[in-house]
Amino acid sequence: MTSSSHDHDHDHSAHADHGHGCAHAHEHDEHGHGEQGCDHGHGLFGHHHHAPASFGTIFAVGMAINTLYLVIEAVWGVLAHSLALLADAGHNLSDVLALGAAWLAHNLSQRAPSQRFTYGLRRSSILAALTNAVILLLVTGGIAWEAILRLFHPEPVAGRTVMIVAAIGILVNGATALMLMKGQKEDLNIRGAFLHMATDALASFAVVVTGAMVLLTNLTWLDPAISLAISVLIVGATWALLRDSLDMALDAVPRDVNPGEVEQYLRTLPGVTELHDLHIWAMSTTENALTAHLVRASSTDNDRLLETVGETLRSRFGIVHPTIQIETARCDAGCTLQGSGVV
Repeated sequence: MTSSSHDHDHDHSAHADHGHGCAHAHEHDEHGHGEQGCDHGHGLFGHHHHAPASFGTIFAVGMAINTLYLVIEAVWGVLAHSLALLADAGHNLSDVLALGAAWLAHNLSQRAPSQRFTYGLRRSSILAALTNAVILLLVTGGIAWEAILRLFHPEPVAGRTVMIVAAIGILVNGATALMLMKGQKEDLNIRGAFLHMATDALASFAVVVTGAMVLLTNLTWLDPAISLAISVLIVGATWALLRDSLDMALDAVPRDVNPGEVEQYLRTLPGVTELHDLHIWAMSTTENALTAHLVRASSTDNDRLLETVGETLRSRFGIVHPTIQIETARCDAGCTLQGSGVV
């Protein structure tokens, strides 16, 4: 994903870092290179963005109360012979894992890049999300299998206990969602955790309804039926998480970025006659990166162009780390990735 030297004429190899509207340009020739630009004091390898430190406490509190509730719900689910409670406990396990993954990403995003990990440890958040998805699918599969068995061999269910324990879940999940509500507007990582908690509050409400229906009708098969419905809800949410985390791990273009629009924007820049080696990928669950080679007929105003490109990529496309290489001649061989979308 990084630019490299090629056997053709170069005018500039440039890195646009628009978190602060700064463009860095490097003159290349056969004797060496000079540098002009600005330094914002973000360390050797640039800067990064992260949520306010206060969210670390919110994640810790959210995980603590959800873990405690998860244990209570699982124990009472066994004592009350309620698969709906156990299914909802599995859903609340997804809460704890989601909060843990978000907290991990939050902490790792504050790690400074190093000479070995030049992007820092941002990608750890992607690995955490992928692990989260796999564990959730395995847990949900076990619950669904038990629910199918219970449909054929129903067991008595303590409907009142189910209602009380699930009602506590509404309070726990709702309170955690409220704590995350403010941050979810600005951070996609926190937004994912917020939506997870809000969904679980609705799932707990469904379990309360199950308990009431069992009390009123004495139909024990309603409990495994509702647990299957909750399992379907978990799989639906988890499948999207699995798909997106796999995409990120394989350096796919993020779903919130339209590569066609990015390419069109870069091709219409002043003086640009050609574009190749355009790559867009996710560095973490919250930060997108881009590399591209632009061929320009003129070498004037490169610094101003880079500053404009950096700001537009950030504000319009959500790409926070672009690296742009400017060339004066089209590369015909040896510089493009075979099979790449833009050559």
